[in-house]
Amino acid sequence: MQLPPNEITPLLLRWSQGDQSALHQLLPIVYQELRKLAQGYLRRERTDHTLQPTALINEAYLRLIRQDFPEWQSRRHFYGVAAQLMRQILVEHARTRAADKRGGGAQKFSLEDALTFSDEKAAELVALDEALVALAKFDERKVRIIELRYFAGLSVEETAAALNLSVATIGHEMRLARAWLRREMEG
Repeated sequence: MQLPPNEITPLLLRWSQGDQSALHQLLPIVYQELRKLAQGYLRRERTDHTLQPTALINEAYLRLIRQDFPEWQSRRHFYGVAAQLMRQILVEHARTRAADKRGGGAQKFSLEDALTFSDEKAAELVALDEALVALAKFDERKVRIIELRYFAGLSVEETAAALNLSVATIGHEMRLARAWLRREMEG
């Protein structure tokens, strides 16, 4: 079921205020969009990946509902958090797979390559996550931009709207973030 954005946000706000019935009304409405996010992530994964879109959605959903009273600002905020949770789940999955591959033999790779998930890229995904965590220590906004653009799949315009920034600022911040991440991951 697809509801206009102006009907999703009130449900998110009711959930933020502790109304569990709003959460139950919300899930069927946002499920398709969450499924698109999960499929987008897993499309980059190898074909025999053990994690399926439904499992990724379910794990993200469980993490979402474990929050006592999330302070949702909008549907975009909700989808951004969901995308971030999916990234964390995939990184955890990659960490498990790459645990024995960590260390020597590190190779240079690009941000775009790190987002193409495969057995060979599992360690790179972990490295990307570590670089994003390091970047977040001094520039959270750049991390949010990268998450929304590369992980949630938002356009530059949608990212600008979600973060209440100009399109030009998003472009500038993305260039700086990509350069910093590239340096961090290659170094």
